[in-house]
Amino acid sequence: MRYLILAALAVVSGVCNANTGVAFVHGTGQQSNATADYWKPEFVNNVRGGLPNPANYVVINCDFTKYMWDNAAAGCLAGQLTTFINGKGITRLIVITHSNGGNVMRWILSNPTWDSRYPDIIAKTVRVNALAPSSAGTPLADAVIAGNVFESAVGWLLGYKNDAVRMQQTSWMASYNASWLLGTSGRPALPRTFRNVVGTDVDSAIWDSDSYCGGYFENVGLETTQLWLNSCSDGFLNCSSQSAAGSLWFQDKSRMRGSEPLSHNQSRRACFGLDSILRTDMGS
Repeated sequence: MRYLILAALAVVSGVCNANTGVAFVHGTGQQSNATADYWKPEFVNNVRGGLPNPANYVVINCDFTKYMWDNAAAGCLAGQLTTFINGKGITRLIVITHSNGGNVMRWILSNPTWDSRYPDIIAKTVRVNALAPSSAGTPLADAVIAGNVFESAVGWLLGYKNDAVRMQQTSWMASYNASWLLGTSGRPALPRTFRNVVGTDVDSAIWDSDSYCGGYFENVGLETTQLWLNSCSDGFLNCSSQSAAGSLWFQDKSRMRGSEPLSHNQSRRACFGLDSILRTDMGS
C-alpha cells in the first residue's frame, strides 16, 4: 500500500510540475506572420488564455508549399518546436494544426528516426488537435494539378501548382498513408493522440450573419468548390478525409454555437465558440 501511495504522489507531483505549452501549426502556404495572416490574434489569444501560463505559446511560420518531409516544412516545424520547447522548458506540448499542417505534424509523429529533433518533440507532445486535417487529400488538389480553373474567390485557398497541393492529391495521400504515415485504417496507431475536428458544410447566405465569420467571400468560394466534393465537406475537404487519421474529437454541428457548420476557413478562426472549446482544452 505504501508503494502505491508513493506512486500516486509521484504522478500528482509530475502533473503539478508540468509546464504546458501550445503550438499553432498553419496549413498550406508560406507564412511569415501566421498570427495576423492565418489564425488572427483573437483566435490565438483566446486559446492560449486557457494555459496556466498564457505566455507558453508559439505560432509556427514555415513554408508549407513544400512536401511535408521537406526541410522547409517538417524541418522548419521541428526547428521552431524545438526552440520553443527548450526556450520555455515545455514538458507538455499541445499542438493545434489546421488542414495540411496536420500532415506535416503527422510526418514527424510517424518518422521518429528521420530527424534527431523528432524524438524529443514526440516525447513532449501530449496530443494534436487537428482542425480539418487533409489526412486523405482532396479532389480539389486533383483538379488543380489537372489544370481545372476555379472561381477567383478561392484562389487564396489553392494557390498555384506547388508541391503541397500536388502532395494532397487523393491518390498521392493514399500512397503516403499506406507507407510513410501512421494513424489511418490498417496502419499502426500514432504514438500520440491525434484527434480531429471535422467541418461538415458551408453556409454563405448573404442575409445570415454567421456566414460572415471568417470572411463572407471566402465562404462563398468554399460553397462553390463543394461542387467537386461530397455533400459532407467543409468546402475544401470531404469529411472522410478529415476523419481518415487518428480519432474523431467532434463534428462541427455537435459542438458549435447554434449548431453551425465550420467551413474550411472558419475552422481556423474564432467562429461559433471553437476558440472557447480549444481554450478549455488547454487546461485538460
